[in-house]
Amino acid sequence: MSAETIKKASGVYFTLLKEKVIDETSEHFQTYFEPEVRQTVLLLADESGTYIIESPKRIQLVVQPTGSVFATNFTHMKDKHKQVETKKHFHLMSVVMMSFLASIDRNQAARIRTKREGISYYALERQVNDVIMNWDSILKTQSNFGENEKIDMKEVVTTWKYMEVDTDDYGARKANRRTRIGLIASSMKLLEGEGLIVILDRDDIPKAIPKQELFERIDYLYHDYDRYEMFKKLISTEEDEEHAEDSSN
Repeated sequence: MSAETIKKASGVYFTLLKEKVIDETSEHFQTYFEPEVRQTVLLLADESGTYIIESPKRIQLVVQPTGSVFATNFTHMKDKHKQVETKKHFHLMSVVMMSFLASIDRNQAARIRTKREGISYYALERQVNDVIMNWDSILKTQSNFGENEKIDMKEVVTTWKYMEVDTDDYGARKANRRTRIGLIASSMKLLEGEGLIVILDRDDIPKAIPKQELFERIDYLYHDYDRYEMFKKLISTEEDEEHAEDSSN
């Protein structure tokens, strides 16, 4: 391994650390695919607990769920993302984000539609509510529902049920993390911060539009994780299909 190869690989890797994504317009994109450089970058990624996603037009760097020097605990995440107030809010935000992912992780036609039209916060609120009300019904007959999946269903359901949908003023409810729409706004902000979605109509009817980077993560990464598929199965309901047809409202 030459000094020149190490220099090139370091340039690629640390650019990925900073930008998260390198597309085909970057000089580092072509450099990465030099065999020795690619091998070195993959070695750096493996040693630091990160993972490279390769696609025809871009490469992405993501942190592995465990064993990564870049992994953060809840306290660190709370400090970095002020919208994450408590663990119960974090769990609810996880349900919101998973509902969003489940609604776009469908057939090609649905992907094209959501990429073009996006999903409004109000449609997402209805989807999440359908899911949580379904869980509430299951808990009435299966009090241990969620234990095998290590999800505190009772806390998630109770917290969501007693949250206001919104307030009279959109500007206030967007900033109010204790309303459902405010929680959804906070959840989408996390995805926006990772460069995975675009948020439009912030001051009217906000909607989240998935970027190609998010679809690539779903295809090349998330589908390999059993917990993602388990959570997606828990999230998926018959109502999701109905709301997907009208997700822009």
